[in-house]
Amino acid sequence: MISWCTSRTIAAVLGAVLLSGCASFTPDGGMSVVQDKTRTAIGKDVVKITNAADARAARERIDALLAAPLDIEGAVQIALLNNRGLQAAYNDLGISEADYVAASLPPNPIVSLARTAGKGTVEIEASIVLNILALFTLPARTAIAAQEFNQAQYRAVETSFRLAAETRRAYIRAVASQELASFLTQARASADAAADLMRKLGETGSANKLDQARAGAFNAEVGVQLAQARLRARSDREALIRLLGLWGNDLAFKLPATLPPLPRTISAVTDVEADAISRRVDVLMARRELDATAKAAGLTEATRYISLLELGGLGTFERSRTPEGTERGRRLGPGVDIEIPIFDGGETSMRRARETYMRALNRLAEKAVNVRSEARTAYQTYRGSYDIARQYQQSVLPLRKIVSDEALLRYNGMLIDVFELLTTARERITSTMAAIEARRDFLLTEVDFQTAIIGGGTGGGEGRGGTAAPSAEPAAAH
Repeated sequence: MISWCTSRTIAAVLGAVLLSGCASFTPDGGMSVVQDKTRTAIGKDVVKITNAADARAARERIDALLAAPLDIEGAVQIALLNNRGLQAAYNDLGISEADYVAASLPPNPIVSLARTAGKGTVEIEASIVLNILALFTLPARTAIAAQEFNQAQYRAVETSFRLAAETRRAYIRAVASQELASFLTQARASADAAADLMRKLGETGSANKLDQARAGAFNAEVGVQLAQARLRARSDREALIRLLGLWGNDLAFKLPATLPPLPRTISAVTDVEADAISRRVDVLMARRELDATAKAAGLTEATRYISLLELGGLGTFERSRTPEGTERGRRLGPGVDIEIPIFDGGETSMRRARETYMRALNRLAEKAVNVRSEARTAYQTYRGSYDIARQYQQSVLPLRKIVSDEALLRYNGMLIDVFELLTTARERITSTMAAIEARRDFLLTEVDFQTAIIGGGTGGGEGRGGTAAPSAEPAAAH
């Protein structure tokens, strides 16, 4: 058997490991942090669907939200419950937890058996090997794995924030496109009436070919704008559908006819930089990455000269046949395998650890600079977009209405020709479309400002009129 001294050493090491404790799986797969952060930051619920009961509860809530015209908050909640790409991100969190628990477990002993026979002799050799270095470094490795698991939780939080922001943007674009299409449908009806009237006047000789051509061109231009608006409305609605993870009968959901009105005022924010630095999820992740890297570097320092240390027991059992009978023998003893650092004394590991730590530190510093700038830019854009939209609402549109009404009166009084009347109508259509787009842009910058503070992507580079691409592809079925 293994010597008493060796047995005592192994027992002491195992006792220390047992005292350090092993991690266990959380009841919710690490989702408590994700749920708390999401509920606090955006006021929405998230759930990891792991069984039929979870799926049924989520489905019931989705059906209730789809039963009425869908508002922006309901759309965000549906996406957080139904987007399969988000569920895949939560599965990644579960994988990270499994890695954390695995890292906290002691290494399994390795048992090997060998049997040789020849010339009446049978020899059986048995050995058991235990990685002592892995046991001694188990607490440190467990702490590092815990940090990585915590980082995975924050990655899941950021993914939830990003999906919520993308859904808000897609919803705003879908409603704005629908509103534009509705407005141009009305404009097309007026243009049709004007073109028809001009055609009839031409038949009676009251309108010349130039006036008829101008009315027809105006009608055709509005028709092209309407076709483009309808195509854009369908595209934006499909982008929203993808983020919501809907299909089949769920596609018949209704959106409001118009975007919400502009608020009377918007509150001023005094220190957006400090707010973003303290709340941004990606900054918190970078800080935790730096902590984990620092701990890993300390572990590398502690084990730089001994990369492999295994303690084991070796036993040899012999059986041979002699003229006097069968003889049996047994030899037992401890064994130690040590990798001798002749060519690599650990300097490469230490250099790699230092560079990895400095890389994490520099990335955190870069992140802090970028986050401050993004927060300032988002706030300035938010304020500027509000001023532009308000200018359209309070000045441009009222003045365009006055111009249009006066032009109609002058046309009826035969003071202006049809060309000037059509020009006035075209200008009013253009201003109304620009006002709808300005209101849409303000709402989009509001989303961008929120994400610049809490995380989830600024979205500023996508273009105000563009369609945001989802970060994770939802599944095509429930």
